[in-house]
This record gives sequence, C-alpha cells and structure tokens, in this order.
Amino acid sequence: MGKKYILYNSLAGNGKCMYDVQALADTYPDAILKKMTEIASYAEFMGSLAEDDEVILCGGDGTLNIFVNDIKDMYVKNTIYYYASGSGNDFAKDIGHNSHDTPDYQINQYIQHLPEVTINGKKWLFMNNVGFGIDGYCCEEGDRQRTKNEKTHKNKPVNYTAIAIKGLLYAFKPRNAVVKVDGVRHEYKNAWLVPTMNGRYYGGGMMAAPGQDRLNPEHTVSVMVFRGKGKLGTIMIFPSIFKGEHVKYEKHVDIFNAKEVEVEFDRPTPLQIDGETILGVTSYKVKAWSLDQK
Repeated sequence: MGKKYILYNSLAGNGKCMYDVQALADTYPDAILKKMTEIASYAEFMGSLAEDDEVILCGGDGTLNIFVNDIKDMYVKNTIYYYASGSGNDFAKDIGHNSHDTPDYQINQYIQHLPEVTINGKKWLFMNNVGFGIDGYCCEEGDRQRTKNEKTHKNKPVNYTAIAIKGLLYAFKPRNAVVKVDGVRHEYKNAWLVPTMNGRYYGGGMMAAPGQDRLNPEHTVSVMVFRGKGKLGTIMIFPSIFKGEHVKYEKHVDIFNAKEVEVEFDRPTPLQIDGETILGVTSYKVKAWSLDQK
C-alpha cells in the first residue's frame, strides 16, 4: 500500500482552500500534506514517488494549469485525484464533479492529450481555455483589485460580474479580429470575446462552448466568437453565455470545432489562460493534441 500525498495551493479560493485541506486531512489522517509553492518542481516530485503512491491536488483551475505544464514531458505513473477548491472551478463544473460529495475524484484521463497555446513564441498547455477579449480585461482588473486588497489588508472577494458590466458599458472597447480555423480565414468587427475552449466552461461558470467535449476522440477544441456593435444589445445577450444560450444569437455568435486556431486582434489586449493573465497580447495560436505528439 503506497503513500497518499495532499498537494495544496493555500491561496486558492481566496484562501478558503485551507478549510478544504483540513477536511481532506480529517478524511485521510495518514496522508502527507505538502504546500505546492514549497515544491520546486512537480515533475521531480512526481518522479520521486513509488508507483503505488497517490496524489490529491487541492486547488483551483490555475493550480491545475501550473501542475500540468510542469509535468507535461513526463509519463505519470501515479493515480492523481482532484479536490476543487478554487474560486471558479470551471474544470470541476465541466466534468460534473462536486468535491464535497466525492473528494477523491481521479483525473488522470483529463490531464493528458491537452491542447497547446503559443503566445509570443512561448508555449503553454491549458486545461479549460484561452480567453481573449473582455474576459482577459476582467482578469487584468481582477488582479489589480486583488493586489490593492492585499496592500490594504482587505479580505474582499473580487466581483467579476461587476467588472464585466463595467467593461461592457465603457471600460473595454471591442476589437477587430482575424480568426483562422484550420487555415480558413474569418474576419470580424466589434469582437468582444474570442476564446478557444478545451472544456465547456470558463470565467467562473460561463458556458462558452456548450458542445465542446474535452474527451472527444478527435481531440478538437472549440473557438467561439462573440461580436456586437451596439452596447445595449451586447449587454442584453451577454448573460445568456452562463447557460450556453448565446449560441442561438447567430448574428452575434460563431462557434467552430478545430485542430488548429489562430486569433489576431487589431490592438494589444489582455489574455488569460485558465484564469492566469498575460497583458498586451495581439495574437495567439492553439494546436490540439494529435497522434504525432506521442
């Protein structure tokens, strides 16, 4: 019988992760607790484990993103479980997992064959999405508010809905976009969102790509284009994304399945990868996993 390790991100869920860590420790009293920020290399850590050792990751979507990128070049021999303890938990929502009902949910099948995004020559794997447009702005503004709260010692959660409304009203200006889907070029004016999705959800519960299956045998991703010239009409349609009902507005929304996606905006825009912000981006490229990557 191998050992069980609980790797946790103490900052996940605005610090609420520590309550979940305690619950896991009570459930598995013999488990070894390790703070993820104190592990220099997850790849080296995983490589040091015996084959029958097990790992529980306790954190959010960003935690998963960091983990899968660090171990991307290795074969994972151990069983890995996930306990969703983030703010948005889009991955958990997508796979229909409630940590409080089933704390030890195996995720090995979900952390392999992931799509890859290239930005300014640097590559990342992503679990859920690459978000480009007002969602990137929301992450940038959320990071700014969080930093301000930390400096002023305020324990105030970031309200992303309020940020999005401010962005729609005046703070974010839509972009002109060129979207290449498996080499086919599409041009758009007044694009508010152009995310590429590995799962259905992002942004804390927006069902941007309701038909996307992260385990589909073709390993395709979905790119969604949300556009609109008038602010009032855009604001009225925008909330429908949370239920995936935006797809019925065909004059405003296009969704494509693809193996390769290229998106270019006409001016620099914040971008986010599984909630992690990158500023001043003008383009990104996504390549879905393929057999030649074995």
